[in-house]
Amino acid sequence: MKTLLDVHTHSIVSGHAYSSIQEMAMAASEKGLQILGITEHAPALPGACDPIYFRNLHVVPREMYGVRLLLGAELNILDTKGTLDLDENYYRILDLRIAGIHSLCWKGGSREENTYAMLQAIRNPWTQIISHPGDGTAQLDFEPIVLAAKETRTLLEINSSSMDPVRHKEEARDNNLEILRLCRRYEVPIILGSDAHISFSVADYRYALPLLAETDFPEALVINDKPEWFLEYAGIEK
Repeated sequence: MKTLLDVHTHSIVSGHAYSSIQEMAMAASEKGLQILGITEHAPALPGACDPIYFRNLHVVPREMYGVRLLLGAELNILDTKGTLDLDENYYRILDLRIAGIHSLCWKGGSREENTYAMLQAIRNPWTQIISHPGDGTAQLDFEPIVLAAKETRTLLEINSSSMDPVRHKEEARDNNLEILRLCRRYEVPIILGSDAHISFSVADYRYALPLLAETDFPEALVINDKPEWFLEYAGIEK
């Protein structure tokens, strides 16, 4: 598989990332990507940017160094109701809307309650991708999540960074294997995400790719080498 897109990355604006938009785009170009998504952390996460940042994204070119840029946000799922930070006025001006659970701004509950929250986020019509559902931050039942993702055409991410041993997310690998097996069974496409917080990590899927081989996951259901399909699936203008 030739990687042509990575749509979960962060620039220095996210508060704990270390490269500029230009540096991220240059790295994507050097790695042969056609699409780069930069999805800054939304305001509920400590250290993230002020909402006004998103209101001015229109000044940023959507192509740099031959790479198409999608500029958006990684929204925070805040509670067991599936509440997201920011509001629709912001969603409308973002190219890309990812939603995920982050421990520093997550008020969780039981496995059933957490799963309900994730299902609500998936069913939110603005959500295009769920970030790192398998990282273990919240205990979840993955089968209904996979089925809801199929129903709503929401992409589930296999997040490579969460399986880096330095992250100490002990459940991430097994959870991602379970998600992949379920997505294979129900023929649900997935997206690999680098979650890069520095330019050198753009499209670095070193911890995710072995899981595709281990589960014999069909390449036809991996969207990272299919830019046109990704844009259509996510409802983004080509």
